[in-house]
Amino acid sequence: MFVNNINPIIFEWQFISIRWYGVLLALGVLLSIILMAKLFKENNVKKDLALDLGIWLVIGGLIGARLGEILFYEPIYYFSHPLEMIMVNHGGLSSHGMTIGLLITFFLFVKIKKIEWKKILDLTIISIPLVAGFIRLGNFTNSEIVGRATEMPWGVYFPRYELEPILRHPSQLYEALLAFSLFYILYLVYKKYFTKFSSLYIFHLFLLLYFSSRFAIEFTKEYQTLSTGLTMGQWLSIPFIIWSAEWFWKKYKPINKKKKS
Repeated sequence: MFVNNINPIIFEWQFISIRWYGVLLALGVLLSIILMAKLFKENNVKKDLALDLGIWLVIGGLIGARLGEILFYEPIYYFSHPLEMIMVNHGGLSSHGMTIGLLITFFLFVKIKKIEWKKILDLTIISIPLVAGFIRLGNFTNSEIVGRATEMPWGVYFPRYELEPILRHPSQLYEALLAFSLFYILYLVYKKYFTKFSSLYIFHLFLLLYFSSRFAIEFTKEYQTLSTGLTMGQWLSIPFIIWSAEWFWKKYKPINKKKKS
């Protein structure tokens, strides 16, 4: 049994506090922007564009993540306490909302900059799982988004979440492992097959793998299921899964037919 007694605050002085969550988020963003610059340079895209796009995505992603939490998960609470909407330091970011925010921000960016977007989107999406992975590590240090009770030997007790010593799935670490594994897969596909596959292949591969795995991991989370038996996170994952699966089916169905004939 592991007891999660990690102090979420690294340093605190008067009204200033530095938290593990913020440090891990900043590290994820920094590494993703560095990687984006490297990928852009390798593909004859101005690497300075990566910094500009990275700043846009950070802002748009955070706004989308907060709005997703407000609208998808706790609309009644937030509309009853409107000041809490801007209190990001109190927690509450939705990965589905972040994805939507990132996509909207990306398309606004390429439209304003008047640049070809398909190759840029494939290159950009490779680094996104890095940010997601570090965010989930931050969730673990905050003892938030805990898993359901389990008898597995790797169960974790979160004393800041509850006084009763219940072992729970470390669902935050599951998602972190998923995100870092997905980053490795996307980067491997890029290095070996980027010039062989069509545009948007890596983007749709990310959608399919991330949200399919996210759908499965939701079964281990301590979320109240809806009347349908699924969590809100699972319902929000379904459109991304369907969209990406349909793209692959339409894109490669003609190839399969030709091979059979």
